[in-house]
Amino acid sequence: QVQVVESGGGLVQAGGSLRLSCAASGRTFSINRMDWFRQAPGKEREFVAGISWTGGRTYYADSVKDRCTISRDNAKNTVDLQMNSLKREDTAVYYCAARLKDWGPYDAWGQGTQVTVSS
Repeated sequence: QVQVVESGGGLVQAGGSLRLSCAASGRTFSINRMDWFRQAPGKEREFVAGISWTGGRTYYADSVKDRCTISRDNAKNTVDLQMNSLKREDTAVYYCAARLKDWGPYDAWGQGTQVTVSS
């Protein structure tokens, strides 16, 4: 099994930056990919960014691709999401998820970390 825990959320003014971190534990050697999702109030959960655990290939939603950078540290078993030029519409609970296969459902979800962007 794999477990993931997010950290780094908080309150930031529009235009500011935040760095979220996701720490994985357990069978980390089995991880294929780790992704970030977010869910705003009244909206469905949406994909934000993802990274291949071994090759490092990255994936981004169009809404964030020019403002966010996802990175991994295999030695520390962490995946970070650097978010810049934050907008009010980035306000959401951000979740980290791990998948052991290249497809299919996610094997682990974190509890989420709140990001609030004020005007």
